[in-house]
Amino acid sequence: METERLLKERKTADGKTLEEAVMLLNLKYALDFILEHPGYVEPLSVAGIEDIHSILIKDFGVDGNIRRRRVGITGTNYLPLENEFQIREALADTCNLVNGKTNVFEKALLVLVLLSYIQPFNDGNKRTARIVSNAVLLNHNHCPLSFRTVDSMGYKKAMLLFYEQNNITAFKKIFIDQFEFAVRTYF
Repeated sequence: METERLLKERKTADGKTLEEAVMLLNLKYALDFILEHPGYVEPLSVAGIEDIHSILIKDFGVDGNIRRRRVGITGTNYLPLENEFQIREALADTCNLVNGKTNVFEKALLVLVLLSYIQPFNDGNKRTARIVSNAVLLNHNHCPLSFRTVDSMGYKKAMLLFYEQNNITAFKKIFIDQFEFAVRTYF
């Protein structure tokens, strides 16, 4: 109810921060954008990823460019690339890999894990990965994933397993489970 009130009336719920409200509104704007522009991520491009990221970080005071400094990820020894040009190259390679695939679920899963792995921006990487992944699914007439029923610790452990060992198995299970949940619940 609080989220619905925020989205319809732009009124923040008691006890919620302005940052939380902005984040939810930006997620809505990003979803609206991908729904209004079907095919925007087809083919996937670095510019398209940057555009969606810019919607997600609007009014956050966050630099929207490819990051130019090292970032760390809590709970892991994995260190993403730190050079802006290497990051841009990794994004381009990700786009080429995804664009070369024919299976929509493989494309969406690759977008989800690889954008999170690369960490191309100072903030909003996982949100960007989820929205772009959902844009891929929607573009192929599949339902989006909300990750609503995912245990946050399980999600984090699956990502850390991928970051540290390049093992996608646990995250693939989460992805499949969430797709099945979305189909059962919303359709």
